[in-house]
Amino acid sequence: MTGLSEKQLASLRKKLDRREAELAAELASINSEAMEEAVRLPPLEAGDTADQAEARTLEAVRDGEALRDALELRRIADARERMRNGSYGRCIDCGVQIPRERLEVQPSSERCVPCQRLYEAHHRPGNA
Repeated sequence: MTGLSEKQLASLRKKLDRREAELAAELASINSEAMEEAVRLPPLEAGDTADQAEARTLEAVRDGEALRDALELRRIADARERMRNGSYGRCIDCGVQIPRERLEVQPSSERCVPCQRLYEAHHRPGNA
């Protein structure tokens, strides 16, 4: 049992749908930009280190954005699965009900705020 009404769940599903569409459009744009840039740029010469560095930086930023979007799409798919199996709205770590307000802001939330803070503290780069 999620503690959410069918109307609330339907509203949250719509938010997930909208965000999923936004992310799909962003990923398509990122891929399109990468293809356009690959076609537009002349071959790099051995001495073009500044150009190479700029190209690598742009590629890294684009890759980071694509990874972020792909991970969020995965969280959306996971949220949909939790909606199907009845566990949506419960923290995956401690089992408490995630406040509806949090779900309204971040419908793909899988943890309550305290557990999310612990998760982020333990999964921050540099924390092994």
